[in-house]
Amino acid sequence: MLRLDGLTKRFGDVVALDGCRFDVPRGQMLGFLGPNGAGKTTAMRTVFGLVALDDGTVTWDERPIDREHRLRFGYMPEERGLYPRMTVLDQVVYFGRLHGMDRASADAAARLLLDQLGLTERLEHRVQDLSHGNQQRVQLAVALVHDPELLVLDEPFSGLDPVAAETMAGVLSDRADRGAAVLFSSHQLDVVEDLCQDVAIIDNGRIVLSGRVDDLRAASPHRHVSVVVRHGGTEWAERVADATIRDRNGDRVTLEVSSDVDPARILAAAQSAGEVVEFAFVPPGLSTVFREAVRR
Repeated sequence: MLRLDGLTKRFGDVVALDGCRFDVPRGQMLGFLGPNGAGKTTAMRTVFGLVALDDGTVTWDERPIDREHRLRFGYMPEERGLYPRMTVLDQVVYFGRLHGMDRASADAAARLLLDQLGLTERLEHRVQDLSHGNQQRVQLAVALVHDPELLVLDEPFSGLDPVAAETMAGVLSDRADRGAAVLFSSHQLDVVEDLCQDVAIIDNGRIVLSGRVDDLRAASPHRHVSVVVRHGGTEWAERVADATIRDRNGDRVTLEVSSDVDPARILAAAQSAGEVVEFAFVPPGLSTVFREAVRR
């Protein structure tokens, strides 16, 4: 298990980390969320000794992390960390060798992984000639080639089209199912909600909310009500007291209300406009939980 405990880091007058603490168990994916500048990247870099802490500890299986541990970790930085003139295959093999693999093992693992990521036809292409999305896939292959026990990924889904994002999500889920601990940051909260059971939300260097996604959603003081009135439009929703309209699409409207509201009152208002063919009263999505946690 990865544990970040009481991490504190200042850059001059800027407090980047202020007592940051969370765990990432083996076999789980944790979504690390926060506004820009909240401290996500700084916290992840501490795992690899790239940031010298003012206070706090980073441990793996309750032991301080050393070079031998880091050889068994995989890291995907947000900034591109590849050699642009190397071919795709040579790139991944090279990083496998840096992690202690022999050439034959690194080559076999690289070819298998690149095939899983849909890059078989790009093996001899130079990285600089690839699209942004394919460069992201190569970056992930570099992080995975040595079959790491821990994966730390900074915005891995940034700029990916839906097909590429689905491919990457499948690979990460497979690694977690096989026992790896996976920590990744993302601003794409729908992806995090689909992939992760647990999240940690950081703001101004502090963890302001953490836990299982379902539990955090259930604990929200708000609820979302999705209603479809056949041929009834959505104007009726404007007359519902203490409700905020979050989305309209044809005859469907989504309202945000207090968790203690009486759903029957909203249903009655909808029925006054016509035949209600769909009515759902559910906890809010992760995006609402996030907004509540950082209050922005």
